[in-house]
Amino acid sequence: MLSRLIPDRFVLLLLGAIFAGWLVPIKGQGLEIARMISNVSIFALFFLHGLRLPRDEVVKATRSWKLQVAMLGFSFVVMPLAGLALVKSGGSILPQALAAGILYCAMLPSTVQSAISYSSMGGGNVAASVVGAALSNLAGILLTPALVALLLGASAGVAIGGDAVARIATMLLLPFALGQMVQGWLGIWAVRQKALLSFFDRLVIVITVYVAFAGAVASGSLGQIDAATLSALLALLGLLLIFAFGGAWSIGGLLGLERSDRISLVFAGAQKSIATGAPMAAILFGSSAGLIVLPAILYHMAQLLLSAPVAARLAKGS
Repeated sequence: MLSRLIPDRFVLLLLGAIFAGWLVPIKGQGLEIARMISNVSIFALFFLHGLRLPRDEVVKATRSWKLQVAMLGFSFVVMPLAGLALVKSGGSILPQALAAGILYCAMLPSTVQSAISYSSMGGGNVAASVVGAALSNLAGILLTPALVALLLGASAGVAIGGDAVARIATMLLLPFALGQMVQGWLGIWAVRQKALLSFFDRLVIVITVYVAFAGAVASGSLGQIDAATLSALLALLGLLLIFAFGGAWSIGGLLGLERSDRISLVFAGAQKSIATGAPMAAILFGSSAGLIVLPAILYHMAQLLLSAPVAARLAKGS
């Protein structure tokens, strides 16, 4: 029964990290050490992202350029605008950090593994999904911080100045570039160690989420969340999720994409990556990351629960 309700064990790991941060908060020097460990892990995570992204896959993207442009446009233009409209219309009922978190969630790139898996299950263009998800995450390293500066800026305590640019370059771009540089030597090893590296990916995300929430609990900021606030947050995220799946399918039709490409657009466009979102939030928002990343975590859980029945329905041609 549990496997039907929660099809991905990673959801349980995220819930475990949240509750661990709630029950075992850390502060002072312990929090600084934890953040240092988290930062080192994030550096290693993006190094592995660079190591595992085959450069020849980017060349293949030109064969389905219309779909790739649609995926990027939906992820980084349509979804952020939808998130902004949602926050402007209903975000006032939430604490500022949670409202900012909804918009931050909408700015994130697509997932990789689950977008490809559900696209395959639904009868989508798997090759295009692989390339699109990879390009989305690569573009997100630059576009998500830029969108944060443009649409959130000082309201979320973020100013993309010299220090922020240096952090992004050091923690995200540098390790990714290094991974690309050594791909010729370590690429085959990375392919062989796929299971181990996938485990490391999830471990880094769990560590990042735990540190963010443990710090938020210690600072008292999570005291802003009561039952009414949580209900309002879930309702707004539900609206964003419905728009994401329905909007991606509709836009694919308006663009005249083939059915398999429309299916790929649905999963690459509607899904948002907590694998990128949690580490990046730690870099961009610092001590405010706990509350701001919460909507992205809840959205991630909901998208996994919704994607399975949607993929099954699409596979039947419904």
